[in-house]
Amino acid sequence: MLRSYVYLLRTPGVLCGPLGGASPPAGDSWALPAERNRKGTPALGSLRDVGLWSAGRGGWLRLRPRSYSSEVVHVDHSLPNPSWSKDMRLIFDQFMKKSEDSSWKRLPSYKFTSSKRLEEVKTFFPDAKPVKEEPLSQARLFPRSFEEGLGFEYAMFHNHVENRTVCILQGGPYLQGIPGFLHGGAIATMIDSTVGMCALITGGAVMTANLNINFRRPIPLCSVVVINSQLDKIEGRKLFVSCNVQSVDEKTLYSEATSLFVKLDPKKSSP
Repeated sequence: MLRSYVYLLRTPGVLCGPLGGASPPAGDSWALPAERNRKGTPALGSLRDVGLWSAGRGGWLRLRPRSYSSEVVHVDHSLPNPSWSKDMRLIFDQFMKKSEDSSWKRLPSYKFTSSKRLEEVKTFFPDAKPVKEEPLSQARLFPRSFEEGLGFEYAMFHNHVENRTVCILQGGPYLQGIPGFLHGGAIATMIDSTVGMCALITGGAVMTANLNINFRRPIPLCSVVVINSQLDKIEGRKLFVSCNVQSVDEKTLYSEATSLFVKLDPKKSSP
């Protein structure tokens, strides 16, 4: 018995799997330890694995060999989680209701960029210096780089008919600027992300060329705001998008912004 446990501990791998279970889960799916679904259990992938299970102090732990594959299990982080406030969940549910007639569509959001997407971006910058594989494999989308509830908690919805993108944002405690309020750079990040998504859905591969923000009032930390963006016009490769940041009750205007995005041309090394 002792030898079997020694063998398990020597097996090159990482611990993953639901804690608190009475028996090992059935099936042959595997999970990445850093990615968990909204019920707290590991997100399931589609690759087969011959991983071993061992009883841990809090439940069953799974040992699996390290994989050097570039494939990553993508988990949608725009779904409700326990850190969401009542206001955040309320607005989210309202937009989900609007999505029932297909006038609005919820946009999924992931931490990691797929290898396919990465290769597509490289085609627009053929002269860019290559990045080492190791740091690139650790890259995450900036707004999704914080632990749940500590940074950016948000969900986006898009209306294809009206060319509008809305972002519901709850800024966590790690985004503080002046005491008690959201950092200006944090709201600028989400404004850029929202207007950028609006431009991307319409124009394809785009990059921010200009972003002007007028900060009207500071946003209380951990409060919920709604970022409303609208595609104003298109001139050739240029897309003009504007937006405002409001309180949930729409009575307080926190920020306004205008932006210019340029559609990338694979024949050119710069936008």
